[in-house]
Amino acid sequence: MPQSATASQDTNASALTLSCVIPAYNEADNLARLLPMLREELDRTGMPWEIIVINDGSRDHTRDTLAQLSGQIRGVRAVHFSRNFGKEAAITAGIDMAHGDAVILMDADLQHSPALIPVMLQHWHDGAEVVYAIRSHRDDEKPLKQIGTRLFYRAVNRGARFGIPPNAGDFRLMDRKVVLALRRLPERNRFMKGLYAWAGFRTVAIPYQPLTRESGLSSFNALRLLHFAIDGMTAFTTWPLRVVTLIGMLAALVAFLYGSWVVLAYFIWGNRVSGWSTLIVCILLFSGLQMMSLGVVGEYIARIFEEVKRRPVYIVSEEHGSGLPRKRRATLQPLSGGANTVCPELPDPLPDDVTLQ
Repeated sequence: MPQSATASQDTNASALTLSCVIPAYNEADNLARLLPMLREELDRTGMPWEIIVINDGSRDHTRDTLAQLSGQIRGVRAVHFSRNFGKEAAITAGIDMAHGDAVILMDADLQHSPALIPVMLQHWHDGAEVVYAIRSHRDDEKPLKQIGTRLFYRAVNRGARFGIPPNAGDFRLMDRKVVLALRRLPERNRFMKGLYAWAGFRTVAIPYQPLTRESGLSSFNALRLLHFAIDGMTAFTTWPLRVVTLIGMLAALVAFLYGSWVVLAYFIWGNRVSGWSTLIVCILLFSGLQMMSLGVVGEYIARIFEEVKRRPVYIVSEEHGSGLPRKRRATLQPLSGGANTVCPELPDPLPDDVTLQ
């Protein structure tokens, strides 16, 4: 159990603070319904809280809605990106800016129910450092998407040294020490599901079923999901490179055996080699294998290229409202080595029982 949570049971729950991070892209209508509901749920906890909404370059009236809500609801902090940087960058920004002893991540589309927050908090008080919600089933999805999801998790987990829980999304609670550990990770290619699993800590999974989206459309289409899958595989496993190597070795072996057969057939039985068709087939086969191999290697080189540029993961253009008071205790360089954002925050301290190298 986190020492901070243990101390709270001996003193007062209000000594602990809670941050709720919500990435949003074109979610103006949903945010207008979600934030009042979330405020009521957070008030019931008896803990000081803040809601950090990251506007990921929305094209609708999300900015105006957040400006209004942050003025009406105390504790709502609206952070606006200069453009769309993606959900992973928005989550990273929320983690960087959260000051609570516990941080809850949830989507803005009303599919993550605030009613699950008390359950997460109870597990946290009982000793869990990460509490994540896992889908009980995917019966409401199309069969093709279900198959793709299963294949994705099998592919990512096959070569990794740790397991990414299938059907677990971003809806989760994290202890302060987990948040600080995630801040220290330097990746620019932020595949958050993998980073959560890589960090480890004591975890508890709770089943849930996402609610139906009431407004708007999901911004994740088939092409974006494919890019997401490639990012996940290249970020946490090298097995595609090994598969390409094995395919190349197998192709070379087949070519050697076939060449040996042709030579033997010519000298022993006098069979003539059927020239053009065999040659063209071999050229097409090995050209395809080479292009595939170059593509896989190129994906990894592209990730290296993105990392060495060391550009910030996101850029903040504007903020509205205010969250929890900032604790000024300097020494730790936050934000993945200090380069996630062009608007750096004052560093938060590490808990006394945590040391990060």
